[in-house]
Amino acid sequence: MSISEFLDMGGYAVYVWSSYGITLIVLVANVIGPLRLRRKLLADIARATRRARRKS
Repeated sequence: MSISEFLDMGGYAVYVWSSYGITLIVLVANVIGPLRLRRKLLADIARATRRARRKS
């Protein structure tokens, strides 16, 4: 089996490689999404804490 035969996947290369690509995108989004949300929540908490300290 040559590398070109492997990459062709028996004629199903478009389906197989697009499935791998979509899976990779979803996995990366599942890592990045919560990290971005955590950063935003921490910033909101810090902002609320500063606001509460100024009022008291």
